Amino acid sequence: MNSTLPKRRMGWAHVRKRLTESWQWYVLLIPAIVYVAIFNYGPMYGVQIAFKNYKPKLGAAGSPWLDPLFKNFIRFVNYPDFWKMIRNTLSITLYSLVIFPLPILFALMLNEVRNLKLKKTVQMITYAPHFLSEVVVCSLVLMMLARANGPINNMIVASGGDRIPFIEIPGAFSSIYVWSGLWQNIGWDSILYISALASISQEQIEAATIDGANRMQIIRHVNIPGILPTIAITFIMRMGGLLSVGYSKIFLLQNDLNLSASQVISTYVYRVGIQSGQYSYATAISLFNNVVNILILLMANFVVKKVTDTGLF
Repeated sequence: MNSTLPKRRMGWAHVRKRLTESWQWYVLLIPAIVYVAIFNYGPMYGVQIAFKNYKPKLGAAGSPWLDPLFKNFIRFVNYPDFWKMIRNTLSITLYSLVIFPLPILFALMLNEVRNLKLKKTVQMITYAPHFLSEVVVCSLVLMMLARANGPINNMIVASGGDRIPFIEIPGAFSSIYVWSGLWQNIGWDSILYISALASISQEQIEAATIDGANRMQIIRHVNIPGILPTIAITFIMRMGGLLSVGYSKIFLLQNDLNLSASQVISTYVYRVGIQSGQYSYATAISLFNNVVNILILLMANFVVKKVTDTGLF
């Protein structure tokens, strides 16, 4: 007991010293802390409506509890299209994981460009689509893939083929969603890896060059190990959203003919929550989704940390 007290006092003394010396930096953190508290932790109060028969007039606190308490969760699991939505969601997210290395490869290739003007031009061209809204991106996708007068179908006809209704084919929906997303974000996603490559010590690269390593060997033995912690962290974060697909882009590309492949959890939540007003049920689905994502995140972090010694915690 006596040995721990001095340590605690020294710890608090160190904290007070840091606060006194760097109080300006902590003041700058206040807006961010307030923002997170209000917009990230504040809404968690409303999670309780997943276990209640929510009535807007009564509010979250005044609405009666469900009996049984997990009624909405049981309803969702027993929903006839439950496994179809899980399959559709995973088909998109796992597809996205398959092309996860492409921004990394793009960053490695861009890092090898020695012509500064060309490098900046490529960066500008690949970054630009990220700043387009999803409405514009989906409009471009629908225009390019249009059966009647889309450029892609026009090229197919010019080559002697028949017009293909791409957006109406359920099997093509995941590819359309994922590759259009890659086109929009590959430049932006590569920024993190380009920054990590820039932080690699030039002395390591020079030492490898002196030892006779060529460019491919430098990439393999210096650059990739140098950005491996960044890759590990981004992969873990991506795994944490394995059951999360934004509803807006899906909704914009969705139609009655591809519904069997485009009906995912987020669009179902939008339909039952916003369109049908079943707030308790929609909240329960979102809570179920988030809990599963957290479990996947923890498992991914455990595995990646074992393999690479790098993790979120």
